[in-house]
Amino acid sequence: MTLFVAILCGFLYFIGSSRLFYGMTQAFGSPIFYGLILGLVYGKVGTGLAIGATIQLIYIGLVFTGGNMPSDQSLAGIISIPIALQTGMDVNVAVGLAVPFGVLGIFIDQIRRLSNSYWISKAEKYANEMNVKKIFHCAITYPTIVMFLITFTPVFVITLFGANTVQFVIDTLPQGIIDGLSVAGGVLPALGFAIIIMMIGKRSLMPYFFLGFFAVAYLGINTMAAAVFGFCIAALVLFNSLRDEEKVVG
Repeated sequence: MTLFVAILCGFLYFIGSSRLFYGMTQAFGSPIFYGLILGLVYGKVGTGLAIGATIQLIYIGLVFTGGNMPSDQSLAGIISIPIALQTGMDVNVAVGLAVPFGVLGIFIDQIRRLSNSYWISKAEKYANEMNVKKIFHCAITYPTIVMFLITFTPVFVITLFGANTVQFVIDTLPQGIIDGLSVAGGVLPALGFAIIIMMIGKRSLMPYFFLGFFAVAYLGINTMAAAVFGFCIAALVLFNSLRDEEKVVG
């Protein structure tokens, strides 16, 4: 079971980080997707989704400025979720465990960039020679092979041997440290929401945010109902703004 999970996690991380599917990579590399797949494997779909969704909240407001990765949500999820499911770790502790692996993912991304720079230089050489086949290999084949090696290998090794190590560390740590990790894991999702609010925190948009918050808090509507009402309000605002623009033009 552990070997199968290690191989599966390695492939999942490769697919979620390879950028072969462009926009779909964001979905395949999301912690909540990993939580669903690994939850099915372990027979704990609810727990897997809960861990994945909580980790997702941490990174929901991250912006890849200039294409630079501030933290790797894919590595954070693919390492912590199977370990948490296998060891029965608390959700908040699992979230606290995920953050350091997210930082580690930055170094993996830097290795990818360095290797790609080499293939770019080779592609330029073959472009001068008008060798289309070798240009294709430098653009797709070779970078994909390197990407597989630098993504699959560390995840496979950590997942294969990491669960027992993490369990041993948790068993030997004082309860105070475990409680601290749990508290930190509970605070981090709020940080993700705070980043989102800073991004959309325009004075003209804040009333809509508070309207949705208090509608859920006091009226007791569920997420789907809030989304429907939000869509209707957004449509009204859009139609009114278009009508005002038509009046100005007319």
